[in-house]
Amino acid sequence: MLTSNTCFGEWGEIVGDSVLATAMLDRLLHHSIIFNLKGESYRLREKRLQEEKQKDQ
Repeated sequence: MLTSNTCFGEWGEIVGDSVLATAMLDRLLHHSIIFNLKGESYRLREKRLQEEKQKDQ
């Protein structure tokens, strides 16, 4: 399982080479199932709630 908050089009910038990123994605995505989840991150939501609790104290 691989997760990322970065869209496929931006992987070239992260890897530093768009050709290499395209080759990597080609191999990773072959026969893969992609789940595109939308919404607030659970980690970020919990962090925000903790910060709000600290402000209220």
